[in-house]
Amino acid sequence: MKVSIITVCYNRKETIAKSIESVLSQDYSNIEYIVIDGNSTDGTKEIIKSYAEKISTYLSEPDKGMYDAINKGLKMATGEIIGLMHSDDEFYDNDVISKIVEMFQKFPSSDGIYGNGIYVTNDKKERIVRNRISGAYSRKELESGWLPLHPTVYLKKKIIEKLGYYNLDFKIASDTEFLLRYLFKSKIKLSYFNSYVVKMRVGGLSTSRSRALKVFYEDYRIYKYHGLPAFRTVVQKKLIALKQYF
Repeated sequence: MKVSIITVCYNRKETIAKSIESVLSQDYSNIEYIVIDGNSTDGTKEIIKSYAEKISTYLSEPDKGMYDAINKGLKMATGEIIGLMHSDDEFYDNDVISKIVEMFQKFPSSDGIYGNGIYVTNDKKERIVRNRISGAYSRKELESGWLPLHPTVYLKKKIIEKLGYYNLDFKIASDTEFLLRYLFKSKIKLSYFNSYVVKMRVGGLSTSRSRALKVFYEDYRIYKYHGLPAFRTVVQKKLIALKQYF
């Protein structure tokens, strides 16, 4: 069972090597690794090229933002299972992909798998600041602001081809629209993997405090777009997040 992992980046020379090495260190052998760069100018491209022999597909060109880059990677992916590794993040362990494949084999009717993650400070100490235990979900929880942690979600390629890619009308929180479209609107079958999948560094596009209000507004638009009580649901979503901080 081939697993395609996609990393997109733009000017991430401080973290891109760790993300790449995290993927290359996985003990699962049948991985297709795709790296999409937005034509970085800070030395990121040179770092990626140093791993060229171990990366399945590499593309560097201007794009319309992170979600446009992800869509490019999704269209290139040939694996039966597809997941993301953001350029600020790392896998929690070296056997994460092996365990995810085992979950797909255990639950063959599932369209996807999701798990847990931790947020750490963006420094050498990497102090844990948020513990994201996803837990099992229901439609009622979706309506109350719950969503699986996006970088822990691995989906079958055939369901992505059926339900479509990321909506570029949303620049910061298109992952929220993507998940709602798949889970709330299309009601795909997603199985919970009760284990840590990813370690995320605080300060990425969606975790930056300076963007908090913009994220709130875009979430509001997304929930309204899907016919949910937008303001209430977004507030509930933020309250769920607050409870996860240590």
